[in-house]
Amino acid sequence: MIKCKPLISFLALLFCSSIWSQNKYEQEYRISQTEFPSNAYELISEQLKSSKRVRYYKEIDSIKKSFEVKFKKGRLHYSIEFDEHGKLEDVEFKIKEIDIPDDSWEKISDYLNKSFQKVRIVKIQQQHPVGDLAPEKVIKQALQNLILPYINYEIVFTSKNSGGYQNYEALFNADGKFLNLRKSLSSTYDHVLY
Repeated sequence: MIKCKPLISFLALLFCSSIWSQNKYEQEYRISQTEFPSNAYELISEQLKSSKRVRYYKEIDSIKKSFEVKFKKGRLHYSIEFDEHGKLEDVEFKIKEIDIPDDSWEKISDYLNKSFQKVRIVKIQQQHPVGDLAPEKVIKQALQNLILPYINYEIVFTSKNSGGYQNYEALFNADGKFLNLRKSLSSTYDHVLY
């Protein structure tokens, strides 16, 4: 019993540090459609009929487990994320800098350039969080590529620091106001990104 105490203490410390940290440890595992939550699949099945490159994933990060379906519809790459119970969390799709209104992009750029050295944008996504809206409405609006006041912009970027380069994920609202920042630690599944 005495030999187990250091191990238990170490595991407790590791668990607590992952809860309070602002780091994003994430791994994605590709799964079959049958392993995807059935209630989540029912919500999006109509949209997937006319989509290409449909893939299902189980995602585990430092805080939670979730499920994600990625697909291409039209010219956009979508990602729809659900919690472990199949409840919609958000819809995201890749965009470019030019797709963000000028005023918002100017605020985002100013924040990044004042806060970090040598910023290199890796990916930009427009995010439609569920909030108080019905999940069906969020999905419909996201697939119509509407710029609405409740959307967010997720910016994945690298920046130089004293130890080299670090990956980050920053979240901004539709007006370009900074909301959140997390260090993004590379996963063994980086090749899974489109």
